[in-house]
Amino acid sequence: MLLFWLGVAILLLGYWTYGKFVEAVVAPDDRATPAEAMYDGVDFVPLPHWKNMLIQLLNIAGVGPVIGVILGIKFGVVAFLIIPIGNIIGGAVHDFVSGMFSLRNRGCNLPAQIRMTLGRVYYVFFAFFMSLLLLLVVTTFVNVPAQLIDKEFLPQVSFFWCAVGVIFLYYIFATLFPVDKIIGKIYPFFGAMLLLGTGMLCCSLVYNNLTTPEDFLTETEAFRAQIPNQGPIIPCLFVTIACGILSGFHATQSPIIARTMKTERQAYSSFYGMMVVEGLIAMIWAAGALAVYHHFPEYLTKGGTETLGKITQYFLGGWMGTATVLAVVVLAITSGDTALRSLRLSLSEIFHIDQRALGRRLIVSIPLVVIVTGLLWWSNKDAAAFGVLWNYFAWGNQVLAASTLMGCSVWLMANQRCFWITYVPGLFMTFVVLTFILWTAPDRGGPIGFGFGLETSYLIAGAISFVLGVLTLLRGRRMLKEGRTMMISLDCPNTQKTKDFVS
Repeated sequence: MLLFWLGVAILLLGYWTYGKFVEAVVAPDDRATPAEAMYDGVDFVPLPHWKNMLIQLLNIAGVGPVIGVILGIKFGVVAFLIIPIGNIIGGAVHDFVSGMFSLRNRGCNLPAQIRMTLGRVYYVFFAFFMSLLLLLVVTTFVNVPAQLIDKEFLPQVSFFWCAVGVIFLYYIFATLFPVDKIIGKIYPFFGAMLLLGTGMLCCSLVYNNLTTPEDFLTETEAFRAQIPNQGPIIPCLFVTIACGILSGFHATQSPIIARTMKTERQAYSSFYGMMVVEGLIAMIWAAGALAVYHHFPEYLTKGGTETLGKITQYFLGGWMGTATVLAVVVLAITSGDTALRSLRLSLSEIFHIDQRALGRRLIVSIPLVVIVTGLLWWSNKDAAAFGVLWNYFAWGNQVLAASTLMGCSVWLMANQRCFWITYVPGLFMTFVVLTFILWTAPDRGGPIGFGFGLETSYLIAGAISFVLGVLTLLRGRRMLKEGRTMMISLDCPNTQKTKDFVS
């Protein structure tokens, strides 16, 4: 269990060291926040700091830091180091800088950030890609909790479609209602459930390690040989484990609380801090999964939700295990509802539709509801259809991460700040995503890709990443040379036009 505790130490020390350096680069101050300057009673609403932190944690901590790491720990105990290191220098930086970008630009959503930094041509592709991905997120995060409810709580009867209907109806209400009326009211309760369940699992893991240390958190060649279609650590680990290391989905969620913060000085704990907490959650669930795989090797070939049930029953048992599974259900639901809300906010920015009136929110939301309904029907026709949906979501999520980090690098360069904090992880994630697309294929357990050999994929991905990295640097240098630290207006529907970008 040494690597586990070393990873935990890296997360905690990283928050107080590297995290503080990143905070100094971005330099939050006492300027007016969007919640104060643009209050509208719907999306721009000041909330208490503790609520913002819990909302951000539940927004970003979907099933990824649980189901994702249950699958990802099959790569071995090296994940106990990759998760915290990637979190501190990649994921937490990604969440914090993109969140500050939104705070400094009237709570703008991710497509608007990409338009200002990477240009209008890439923005058109990115806006479409992100919208499609969020639709997949909503569909996935209706399916997963409905499956957990059906299998873990009502195994004797088929309750799946009833659960789908109830969950999706909640998503619609959470999307339409003001942020403080539903999300602001129930998230503190949901957050307490998550933290309690994960904390109890951690205590059980520690106790079991003390009583049977020789039979805990180990891997062998036989262990590895039983895993089908595992793939290489680079790129597959970074696609399998997103939440906990680095997830582009988070940048779509941060603008929600960028519009509810009372001061920029809350951003460090809300963005960087909550990503570190997600990393801790991921470490605990990864440890639980590795122990279950050691004791019950047959679960190496089972799905993530089945292994989740075994972890909770084996380590917690009875009512506490059931309550923990319920907390994981909540994780999925609290990311699905805000994914739909984020999509509404992004599309309203793109098409300049004011969102203060309920009727205008319905104009944006009704087409989304129709599309998600169709995806739900398609993805549940058979297991293969849902697998296709999940596979494309996994690598598409990291396309968002790479794009966000490169856009943030341009933003920092244009303001003469240390852009390396986002540029290096952004370049790495660009390489990871390109390698995965070039290497993956259905016969390797992934989505449709080019199916090249691994070395060939590395070479091509490296060359393309180099070119994209140079283009990003040139874009940032040109903006700096032109003095464009104050850029074009977002033309947000709820705000007056201004030329302010950041200062």
